[in-house]
Amino acid sequence: MTFGDKLSKLRKEKNYTQEQLADILGVSRQAISKWESNTAYPETEKVIRISGLFGCSLDYLFREEIETEGAVQPENIGSVSDGKRREKKSKKIFMGLPLYHIGKNARGVVAIGMNARGIVAIGMKARGIISLGLLSMGVFSFGLVSLGLFSLALFSLGLLSFGTFSIGIFSFGAISLGIVSVGAIAVGDFSVGALAIGKYFAYGDNARGMIAIGITEASGSVYQKLGEMSAQEWDSVKGVLDSVVPGWLSWAKEIIKLFMT
Repeated sequence: MTFGDKLSKLRKEKNYTQEQLADILGVSRQAISKWESNTAYPETEKVIRISGLFGCSLDYLFREEIETEGAVQPENIGSVSDGKRREKKSKKIFMGLPLYHIGKNARGVVAIGMNARGIVAIGMKARGIISLGLLSMGVFSFGLVSLGLFSLALFSLGLLSFGTFSIGIFSFGAISLGIVSVGAIAVGDFSVGALAIGKYFAYGDNARGMIAIGITEASGSVYQKLGEMSAQEWDSVKGVLDSVVPGWLSWAKEIIKLFMT
């Protein structure tokens, strides 16, 4: 067996993908592919790392006549003395991923690490369907800086977004920017907030927009009102909305109408 054959065999026995092994060794996936196809060979430092990682001798790796792995103690990835990262991985595979993976560059159904990718990802940088991290990306995303369909963070960007600074289709935050925006300072097509600036509709203490309904101040180019609104006045606002809001925003207009008494 060639070096490439042995590396491929060892990698598969550990249930590593080429990308996962590349992350551990600090190289590109293309480098792993070239090593396994014997079109390129790793540097000495990487060979020693491979030997320790898979618990095999250097002779075994490079001498084709040796078919049995040497009795080298496998590298303890979690050793504290050499400062290497702790890593744990399930041998069970689901959808091509280990059920769990804990490591610096974790890839798994559940991934926990500095750089984590999985169905559920937790880490400094997390990407997954459900992600939690300082920098997180996912369908459901939570973190300091968060990007997702449903996003909750200090700085949040998503379809449905909650955050101190929030940007989204539906946005809720201290400072909020979106098509439908709710916040202390709300800016959008339809805005509700202490300071509400809405292209078509604004409601708040200080409201500015085509339709502006304010408690202490209102500035509207089409319709404006200070103070409490009667049922008839709300009906008038609905009619104005129908006349100024373009068709592609009719879904947002109808949402705003639902909250009008």
